[in-house]
Amino acid sequence: MLFIGLMILSCNSRPKNQPQKNSPTHPIENFDWILGNWERINNEEGRKTFENWTKQNDTVYAGVGFTLQGEDTISQEKIKLFKANEKWNLTVSLPKITTPILFAGTSHTNSEFVCKNPENDFPKVIKYWKNGQKLNASVSNSEMNVLFEFEKLK
Repeated sequence: MLFIGLMILSCNSRPKNQPQKNSPTHPIENFDWILGNWERINNEEGRKTFENWTKQNDTVYAGVGFTLQGEDTISQEKIKLFKANEKWNLTVSLPKITTPILFAGTSHTNSEFVCKNPENDFPKVIKYWKNGQKLNASVSNSEMNVLFEFEKLK
């Protein structure tokens, strides 16, 4: 199947200096909609959760998420959305775990992405999507789904 796709691409008669249009063989791969500093608006009472996303290059987006209770940081994680072997994936690094947890990308559009790791207890699925001016995320397995709704900080 990959060979057929490569053959079709090589037969493309588009001049080399003409930009490529988005098509099924050239999906949109820009996740700039996730960039910025976000605050969760559906938090538990007494907690504040934040995610801050930056773009390192065209194939790597880095995020830091943390939750405060009062002035104490009660959880934190480093998140990386990256392209490897023509596929977008996500890793989550936690302070007490030496190896980042890999979630393989299963789908993405110009306003959402889904990554899965069926071997992980929780979550097995991580999904992010743009919802108007808000950023939404969910982490889930077959028993539980935790929804996050973020507003961009100014």
